[in-house]
Amino acid sequence: MSLHSDLYHEDDLVWVDRNYLVPLLEALRHVAAVADLRAGITEVQTWIAAQPQQPALDVAVPEDFICSRSYLLAECAQILGARTLERGLHYLERLLKSLTEIATSPINDLNLNRWKEYEDILTDSLWMIDRRDSSGVHTAGYWGNFIPQIPYQMLRRYTKRGDWVLDTFAGSGTTLIEGQRLGRHTLGIELQPRMVAHAKQLVAAEPNKHQVVVDVVQGDSATLNYADLLAAYNQTSVQLVMMHPPYYDIIKFSEDERDLSNAASIERFLALMGQVIEQAAQVLEQGRYLVIVIGDKYAKGDWIPLGFQTMQEALKRGFALKSIIVKNFEATSGKRQQKELWRYRALVGGFYIFKHEYIFLLRKQ
Repeated sequence: MSLHSDLYHEDDLVWVDRNYLVPLLEALRHVAAVADLRAGITEVQTWIAAQPQQPALDVAVPEDFICSRSYLLAECAQILGARTLERGLHYLERLLKSLTEIATSPINDLNLNRWKEYEDILTDSLWMIDRRDSSGVHTAGYWGNFIPQIPYQMLRRYTKRGDWVLDTFAGSGTTLIEGQRLGRHTLGIELQPRMVAHAKQLVAAEPNKHQVVVDVVQGDSATLNYADLLAAYNQTSVQLVMMHPPYYDIIKFSEDERDLSNAASIERFLALMGQVIEQAAQVLEQGRYLVIVIGDKYAKGDWIPLGFQTMQEALKRGFALKSIIVKNFEATSGKRQQKELWRYRALVGGFYIFKHEYIFLLRKQ
């Protein structure tokens, strides 16, 4: 248990033999002078720099032997930079602790003793992401699908390996793909049969290296029996719920009147979203998180705060607001071609062009 290779740039990962490194560092606890400490750490630095990037394929390597080279070298550099022996030994103890002790929270696998290694994890409330992850089977071909970085971040922060995740608007399967990659059992609900088939095809095209359950069922998220869905997998609850609803009256995804994009009014959209949230709340484990990804809209020239209105539907149903993340989004290829036209329209109409959406993080009370 610890850092695993799907979190970091592979060229920064090294195979570390702790049975060699830890005793080497422990011996430095007893040095009498800062010069002796620096000499020992310099030897450690040289050893780290010489370690292979990847373990041999035919050798089983425990994950806690795989570390970020840049992290280890940076820790050594801080010890070398210490002006006093006391401060240097303090940094040494911190490095030893990171290699010998695992400190995780009840809701994720992040080893807080090695928190500096998690450079991929975002902790700010403003996400400026210039391009979507297009690795593997991820595609932007489905209108309105959210970028894979969103479920990646949420699954990393708010679930552990082996936890269960539910996506109530599965679409092309973005959350399912990320769940499979990260070792989370992931179930999706999708209204459109053609998208169910499409998502299944994409998920099946990538290796299920963690042997987790990943499936999507056809159904209406507002009325489907979630307990029955989970019972089919001998489960009674999930540890995370992801929601990226089709926006009301912006993109027409289908002719189905149950489709939220076809809601007769904003009030009807919010009522349906409330039903979906209520359904999800019944199977979400207490103290765990609901993530809603949604933006606002214009209607007859007025800005409609659809995101915050949807957030209120969750607050009415026993959720507490943990965070609001604002994420930028780049224009679609069609809008990029009409950039000047949209700028002209904004100047004429006195409005601003949407360039952001919200990620609401809500905790079940």
